[in-house]
Amino acid sequence: MGKTVAMIPARMNSQRLTKKNLRTIRGVTLIAHAIRKCKSAGVFDEIWVNSEDAAFGEIAAAEGVQFHQRPAELGDNNATSEDFVAEFFRAHDCDRLVQVHSIAPLLTAEEVRAFIAAWAQSSHDVMLSCILDQIEVAYENKPVNFTFARKTNSQELTPVQRITWSITGWKRDVFLSAVAAGRTATYAGSVGFYPVSAISGHVIKTQRDLDIAEALINIVDSQDTSSGG
Repeated sequence: MGKTVAMIPARMNSQRLTKKNLRTIRGVTLIAHAIRKCKSAGVFDEIWVNSEDAAFGEIAAAEGVQFHQRPAELGDNNATSEDFVAEFFRAHDCDRLVQVHSIAPLLTAEEVRAFIAAWAQSSHDVMLSCILDQIEVAYENKPVNFTFARKTNSQELTPVQRITWSITGWKRDVFLSAVAAGRTATYAGSVGFYPVSAISGHVIKTQRDLDIAEALINIVDSQDTSSGG
């Protein structure tokens, strides 16, 4: 599979929930939760925290992982993930990069291991995490996975794949080649989808999201423990 690196992005400033990555669940910051999950998964050659703010470097050092300080302009609200992923790729030699988001603290170490295994066994250049929603879905008032012509039982529907971004994988060469060609790199090449549970795909953007994660973490812990995570 080649050298596989985990990258945990962490902006200091966030719009909807101030200093989101420093918010805590059970007294542990979201960024520390993500670091410990990556270490527990035991599948990465290196683990990096990627931020424009040096304060996250102190946390990375305390947790025993490495820190990449991206340029300040890649930490504002105008910077896209493509910008800071490309900058990280240019700075670090690896074959594959796995972005593990701190804002998805309910994703388990076991799911991280399973994601890596599924990607390694595939020919995909990109692997996206998703939630499989097996329910009627419409877009702009038009059915996506059902028809108005008849009522279908939910279990007979084709699930829609709702991308969560809780964990994402890219091959370095394919990503950077797309950037150089002026194309969208996030979806460059062959794209695969890896399903995670609805709980694990829960992402934190608001205080309410954080409260929900706090309420659900006992369930996740019991699942991860029973699976050996």
